[in-house]
Amino acid sequence: MSAPIPVLCVVGPTASGKTALSVELAKHMSGEIVSADSMQIYKGMDIASAKPTKEEMCGIPHHMMDFLSPETPYSVAQYTQAAGICIREIAAREKLPIVVGGTGLYADSLLSHTQFVEAPTDRTLRAELDAKYEAVGGEEMLRRLAGFDPESAARLHPNNKKRILRAFEIYRLTGQTLSDVLAQSHAVPSPFRPTYIGIAFRERAVLYDRINRRVDAMLARGLLEEARAFYAGNPETAAQAIGYKELKPFLDGALPLSEAVENLKRATRNYAKRQITWFKRNGRIHWLYADECTPEQLLVNALEIAKEAK
Repeated sequence: MSAPIPVLCVVGPTASGKTALSVELAKHMSGEIVSADSMQIYKGMDIASAKPTKEEMCGIPHHMMDFLSPETPYSVAQYTQAAGICIREIAAREKLPIVVGGTGLYADSLLSHTQFVEAPTDRTLRAELDAKYEAVGGEEMLRRLAGFDPESAARLHPNNKKRILRAFEIYRLTGQTLSDVLAQSHAVPSPFRPTYIGIAFRERAVLYDRINRRVDAMLARGLLEEARAFYAGNPETAAQAIGYKELKPFLDGALPLSEAVENLKRATRNYAKRQITWFKRNGRIHWLYADECTPEQLLVNALEIAKEAK
């Protein structure tokens, strides 16, 4: 069995500076970047997804970005397979693979080598379970789930309706618990040896100010025009993307621009909160605080951590 491939992974909330830091790391460590962003995969979603420009890439190769038509569905399983191939090809060129992005599910599934089990689904059963959830509530559904899958019942939040219903559905259709399925998904050792760097902020207000200013910059670059064009051709994908759906009421004439922009800033700040919550669960991340040092010192600190990936 070959040795695991060293991989550097840069994560953090939106607007934290992942792109700039990862490009500098790639310059210093002879690396190539693999995007872990669920929206940057789509063509045309340049401004809304904060896709780096050619100038920002500084000649560093970027992979898993800007390759898919927006109307094409794409799963995390497809991502992990394709991104895994990218990592192997980069390593074969004797370059350092650097996974960069804010979609925690993509980055974690890729680097932990999650195996996605194709469990069956049943619309009739799902509708029945949905009605039961609405009738008795999440707490009662978790109590019932604990009768056959106590591990999942202890892990899930009562408001996580989707996962609770999926746990019941899998058990009813296969006799397996959701815990069993998850255990199987991590049964194969990862071929990668990741070193994680996370960008964080001691003062949340600093991050929020960066988010607000980036939204203003996106609007100046033409975000409204991009959103208008996108809704004309790809309404389903646009409805998922922060940056488009918040502007739609303005495009429809239902809200003034100032209110739509404030809604966009609020939605982006809330998204950043969810990203922080996700990444904080990963005890392997080396956190660097961007509001406690200059960009130059941030790079020096990151390079010190990145030595582990060599």
